[in-house]
Amino acid sequence: MQWPAYTEHFLLYLAAECGLSINYRESVRRTLERFTAWCRAHELSPADVTEAHLTEYRHHIHSEGLAASSCRIAVVHLRRFFRYLSSRRKVPTNPAELLPGGKVSMNIPETLDAPAIQRMLEAIDPADVPFGARDRAILEMLYGSGLRVSELVSLRADRIDWEEGFLRITGKGNKTRYVPLGAMAAKALRHYVREARHRLLKSTRRVPELFLSNRGEALTRERIRQIIRKRAAEAGLEEHVYPHIMRHSFATHLLENGADLRVIQDMLGHADLATTQIYTHVEKKRLISLHRSFHPRGKKQEEQQ
Repeated sequence: MQWPAYTEHFLLYLAAECGLSINYRESVRRTLERFTAWCRAHELSPADVTEAHLTEYRHHIHSEGLAASSCRIAVVHLRRFFRYLSSRRKVPTNPAELLPGGKVSMNIPETLDAPAIQRMLEAIDPADVPFGARDRAILEMLYGSGLRVSELVSLRADRIDWEEGFLRITGKGNKTRYVPLGAMAAKALRHYVREARHRLLKSTRRVPELFLSNRGEALTRERIRQIIRKRAAEAGLEEHVYPHIMRHSFATHLLENGADLRVIQDMLGHADLATTQIYTHVEKKRLISLHRSFHPRGKKQEEQQ
């Protein structure tokens, strides 16, 4: 059947014509591999698939325990895939055109409060060269600039404007944005570059990425996660701490301190303001908690009796 060829052609289209990131294309690949395996089991070619088949498949992955948000993402991928096939006349009609995505509950992002982040940062001694200096710079960058971990591991020296205090970041979809480099992050990063990086870099290799492992190689996303978990444990934090929680905290703390939502959108690199608006739910939740705690008419009925 044509499934493998159509999948590869579609992924090439997403890369060459849409400029979508490797991570997004890999997510699409996983969706299509799962879907095509189901189609093969039902002896369906691309031209055989109907809206009824897609609805049945959506119920199938939901019954297998796939989260509602993941089901919705799968539906989005399939809609785009069949729209592509239809536009190339590989299928007679687009069976996914009217496919409903289903209602998805909004997951409020986890955040750390400012004192918790301060504890974690202060628990790392930048004078501990090279690893203390490196790890302090990593955390300051994630929290101070709201970077994705993929953006952090690919950061190079030529993307830093020290004089103006900005980073040039290439994010999802190969889109470039400029992110402020905060004073504390800049201080930690300068210290790491001047005092620590050359100790990690092996003399026989040229590595453009800034953040290096003890073997002189660019840090991976998984290694960043391990470093953050380790540093959070050393600071005595009981919360589950991971790289993206720093980005969530960056956005939430900006919003709490009066930053405009569209400015936050630009700094995070969100294509759609609706993605950024999820942080307003964090702020609303905090305000409700404050109201219930401190306003005499906000306390629960049983507390007033």
